[in-house]
Amino acid sequence: MSSQIDHLLNEDRRFAPPADFAANAVGTADLYSRASEDRDAFWAEQARQLHWHRPFTEVLDWTNPPFAQWFADGALNVAYNCLDRHVEAGYGDRVALLWEGEPGDQRQVTYAELTAEVKRVANVMEGLGIGQGDRVAIYLPMIPEAIAAMLAVARIGAVHSVVFGGFSADSLRSRIDDAGARLVITADGGYRKGKVSPLKPAVDQALAAASNRSEQETVEHVLVVKRGGNRVKWVEDRDIWWHDVVPQASPEHEAQAFPAENPLFILYTSGTTGKPKGILHTSGGYLTQAAFTNRVVHDIRPESDVFWCTADIGWITGHSYVAYGPLANGATQVLYEGTPDSPHPARWWELVEKYGVTILYTAPTAIRSFMKTGRSALENYDLSSIRLLGSVGEPINPEAWMWYHDVIGGHVAPIVDTWWQTETGAIMISALPGVTALKPGSAQVPIPGIGVDVVDESGEHVGNGNGGLLVLTEPWPSMLRGIWGDPERFVETYWEKFRDRGYYFAGDGARLDDDGDVWLLGRVDDVMNVSGHRLSTTEIESALVAHEATAEAAVVGAADETTGQAVVAFVILKESFLRAHSPEGLAQQLRLWVGEQIGPIARPRDIYIVSELPKTRSGKIMRRLLRDVAEGRDVGDTTTLADTAVMSVISAQVR
Repeated sequence: MSSQIDHLLNEDRRFAPPADFAANAVGTADLYSRASEDRDAFWAEQARQLHWHRPFTEVLDWTNPPFAQWFADGALNVAYNCLDRHVEAGYGDRVALLWEGEPGDQRQVTYAELTAEVKRVANVMEGLGIGQGDRVAIYLPMIPEAIAAMLAVARIGAVHSVVFGGFSADSLRSRIDDAGARLVITADGGYRKGKVSPLKPAVDQALAAASNRSEQETVEHVLVVKRGGNRVKWVEDRDIWWHDVVPQASPEHEAQAFPAENPLFILYTSGTTGKPKGILHTSGGYLTQAAFTNRVVHDIRPESDVFWCTADIGWITGHSYVAYGPLANGATQVLYEGTPDSPHPARWWELVEKYGVTILYTAPTAIRSFMKTGRSALENYDLSSIRLLGSVGEPINPEAWMWYHDVIGGHVAPIVDTWWQTETGAIMISALPGVTALKPGSAQVPIPGIGVDVVDESGEHVGNGNGGLLVLTEPWPSMLRGIWGDPERFVETYWEKFRDRGYYFAGDGARLDDDGDVWLLGRVDDVMNVSGHRLSTTEIESALVAHEATAEAAVVGAADETTGQAVVAFVILKESFLRAHSPEGLAQQLRLWVGEQIGPIARPRDIYIVSELPKTRSGKIMRRLLRDVAEGRDVGDTTTLADTAVMSVISAQVR
């Protein structure tokens, strides 16, 4: 990406923190100065918020970059930090999980109850021969047992690999094989969109495929939660019902200390092709930053807040801000099994009112889907409990930010627009809600203790007002420690481009505005070169969504004989506008609109009006598939899509 971006988003709205919020905020301005004065001391201070069985004396070992070690001579137990210490401090009766199943069944699980359950599961796993360093695959719906399973694996020093419950048997098999898992924890099924989605059959298929190959199958047991009530096949001596063994196990289990660099989990990045890419995270540094960022970015007050991160545990957001960060902070959180629109379009808002959610952390994709259905779905629900909103997963365009702020936040609640990755482990760029004057659409500033820059292809700082490549300039506590079993790939993928400078290259484009704040422009491979001009898909998508008729948009660059690449947009229109206008007329209006907002060079060659966009189960748009359609190719692999039929619908609509 060149150091100049042709169009800078002309966003001049600013929202200072409400005075009462700023006066009581957990994250304060002095965090920045303390981190700047002595970065290692700052992170040591955050780490000491945890319980260490053996205190550390060394903060960071960076003698062999890019292989970092944080707090390496210390020892702790991750599950103890998330559970036992809160019970011992007298908070055993505090609710840890407010769980709601998609059909409407519910459970409230206190810290004491969750601690006892995790101890039982830990005893069961040890009885099956699972111990420190062993890998356990978890393939579960969003039920309390999923959190208990993750924490039990952590408690005994083993390594979990959580696989999203919507992934196919082939995807599951490749992850089990790569990790060398000895145990799989799954359920018969889970509820999704009003139906039971079978899970155990996918495990059976994955393990059968593995055992038919030449390499030896590593899985010895499958522990099965009864959730869906669907019929499943049973393999004697391998399969075990959770309800047959966990309730009968002892609730006594002493948490042992493990080194801070003991592996905690492997998480495979979505959309991988070929050999899976297992991102490895360890214990002490990861938990330090997950807990710290949840505390200061989400402004957690454990004694009074009800936190809801809507992510599935199959993604890094669910790891850091469902399973670990909030529980390490002793918070109460909502856990919901189903999708946002099931069993009705206002399901989330029903839950916000029911549980008095005060902090909501979700993805721009979800926000835009609610924009599409309009405000009417919210009219019957009281959202006044919300005092803070968060955005995660992709850049949020200014118009979606404003809708989120005005409609969900009641014109008052601050929004923290967070940038981070599976690889970073925790939030890296975000406003502190009690400190930062917010800019709709901008992630803004690195959190205290994090080094971020925007550079050109040679690694030089681009300066304010310019765009380039987003890099991380300093090691950070929750950073990935490698790609499982492939250290060369780790170096090549993330560090090779700027190895002489020691920069981690995130793969994202960004720009610095005149204040030096960061605006994310999406993946660098989502930048188009139109007649020699570098255009960001994010910029054009933001312009499209700013039009009153647009609910959601995705932009790709398609090969063009004249311009090299041409802008092609796929747009979902708001239902009210579709009823009143022709799609062809609106498409032409949108072309002209983009030209007015950005310039003629950005005007889309083609705008296709579609009913859906291809999204992964984490909500990210698969632009690669749209590029196939735009260039007239057969559509590629769709196995990671939430709805694999959507590309057939789109292809039919654009013909």
